[in-house]
Amino acid sequence: MTYATLTDLIERAGETEVRQIADRNRDGEPDADVIEAALKSADNTINGYVGAKYTLPFVSVPDLVNTWAISIARYVLHRNGAPDHVDTDYKDAIAALKDVARGLIALPVNEGEAAPVSQTGTVMAAHPAQVFTPAKLRGWNDAG
Repeated sequence: MTYATLTDLIERAGETEVRQIADRNRDGEPDADVIEAALKSADNTINGYVGAKYTLPFVSVPDLVNTWAISIARYVLHRNGAPDHVDTDYKDAIAALKDVARGLIALPVNEGEAAPVSQTGTVMAAHPAQVFTPAKLRGWNDAG
């Protein structure tokens, strides 16, 4: 299951834009493999950021994740340079994903989908007794 679909892309960008950016064989229809590759790229990008905080794959895709996946896939499909609004959506999605990774944004997920919070512990160390103590060094430089 991908986080976004061709239908999601068409709802956001419109059929004309999707056809223009995903019809690589020029038959008038978006190429399924091109769309699939862009959606997979978006999924991989999202998983890279949210995987540290959430158990993947999601049981149900949060709306925010769907929105970010559409923005990322749309940007990827504009391989010859995205328009400013597409570029901005992409940068906003990446910035939000970084915030998820830092724990600044929490995704609305079902119980059990969040990764366990790591516990902080005490650092313990063992070392041998100190060799050069002030008492042992007393008088060391008196000869000089």
